[in-house]
Amino acid sequence: MMAHVRAMSSDHVSVAIHEFGGTGRPLLLSHATGFHGYCYLPIADHLGDRFTSYALDYRGHGSTPRPDDWQVDWHRYGDDALAAARAIAPNGGLVAFGHSMGGAGLLMAAHRDPDLFDLIVAFEPIVFPTDADRSRSEPSTMVEGARRRRESFESFEAAVDNFGSKPPMQFFDPDVLRLYVGHGFRPAPEGVRLTCAPEHEARTFETGASHDTWDLLPEVETRVVVVAGGDEMGPAQVAAGIAERLPNSLLIEQPDSNHFGPFIDPVGTADLIADMVG
Repeated sequence: MMAHVRAMSSDHVSVAIHEFGGTGRPLLLSHATGFHGYCYLPIADHLGDRFTSYALDYRGHGSTPRPDDWQVDWHRYGDDALAAARAIAPNGGLVAFGHSMGGAGLLMAAHRDPDLFDLIVAFEPIVFPTDADRSRSEPSTMVEGARRRRESFESFEAAVDNFGSKPPMQFFDPDVLRLYVGHGFRPAPEGVRLTCAPEHEARTFETGASHDTWDLLPEVETRVVVVAGGDEMGPAQVAAGIAERLPNSLLIEQPDSNHFGPFIDPVGTADLIADMVG
């Protein structure tokens, strides 16, 4: 039976943690920008005989509220990951999988509490060199896409049909797509509405290079597996640098994958996690 608990983070944010069941040591699943924890349920299901899986919703995503006056600060996402991890494994020994923003949140948490994690598998974490050019004259494709995202539909089925008809979600595993809509929208007078507001998603993308996690990587003691897809730009291109700066790391390259790999092939992602734990 799936359960839903809360952990208190900074700014009085009550972080939603979803327990997906299973048997074995705890596994924390940490989501990408604009998504939520339930998108990783197919991964948890495939690992049910090895792990008791949990997934958090970062502030402004899924079932975790965003403070009304909060300006996006990626360090607070680190607070959310830390609160969830400590709630799940107060004595440490946690295995975690982080996707994109979720990978960055886990690395922040591991830096703040070195004894918390046994292993982090980070799929293209959003950690950019601090000397990177952060002054963008025009919004990136991801930012533009987030701001244009349709926020409401007449029904859940209409939302599934819409997102499933065009990239990138048309390539998602069908269960992932339905979970994204089913737990990423809430009933509204017009039908259903996104829980992660397009502007919040866009601001998160815009500020992705604003945190200093790159500088802190040499101080992260946790064993980290950094996974990179085959994209020719973006997070895949800095993955090798992240792995090089981490003192206890392994880089795995998946040239046939892309930044949405965990949504396209959740079974393959689950197998990777299992292989890395051994």
